Amino acid sequence: MTAADPVLALADVEVVYHQVVLVLRGVSLAVPRGSVVALLGPNGAGKTTTLRAITGLLDLHDGTRTKGQVQLEGVEVGGLSPERIVGRGVAQVMEGRRVLGDLTVEENLRAGGWSLGRADLAAALDEALTRFPILAERRRQPAGYLSGGEQQMLAIARALMSRPRLLLLDEPSLGLAPKIVHQVAALVREINASGVSVLLVEQNASVALDLADHAYLMENGRIVLEGPAADLKEDPDVQEFYLGAGVAEGSYRSVKRYRRRKRWLS
Repeated sequence: MTAADPVLALADVEVVYHQVVLVLRGVSLAVPRGSVVALLGPNGAGKTTTLRAITGLLDLHDGTRTKGQVQLEGVEVGGLSPERIVGRGVAQVMEGRRVLGDLTVEENLRAGGWSLGRADLAAALDEALTRFPILAERRRQPAGYLSGGEQQMLAIARALMSRPRLLLLDEPSLGLAPKIVHQVAALVREINASGVSVLLVEQNASVALDLADHAYLMENGRIVLEGPAADLKEDPDVQEFYLGAGVAEGSYRSVKRYRRRKRWLS
């Protein structure tokens, strides 16, 4: 394994729900080590299912990977339990934050470090409270009393407790005020600069393309376009259909009209 090899690689992955509904239709993508990669698309495109295929959580939703490979640092992880995948250096912040509202901030963080030994857990907790001063101030408060932005910070801090090499973020800007979205974006940059690779699933294409090194656009369970994030942000078709130029900000429209162009994947 060299530094240039991807920390995560999906090859031709298909996923079926309830044994009949084909949701992912041959998805291939890669997250190079040390990079931020964005996976964009409208609701129902298959973004969250892609994350479930990575983390081993398909079974909980009656989903099955019927084809393809998911490799972490060159090793196939199909069939591994979610806890073993966490042990291989993967952590996820799920859509909607999913903090444990009846537990305190500190108890939420300790739950995120369940796989660590006592000394490592103490060190990780100290790192989290240092990185997130607002959580340190509220460490004894129930997580359910935090604001939406504070809960998102807690969800990210909890994921980092396991000291992952790959962080999966599912819609981290969802439901947050613009000021808080910018704070979350700055935090993602900081986390990536510390050496953690990031796969960012987002509907807010503008924020995601600002953060990412590379991006994939997904529709109807397929990757329909990929490229350097800076190039995609300047592409007139992406601007119109994903960045809201001429339509409501943040909305998505079909890109099927453009599939005949050579850069669209068949």
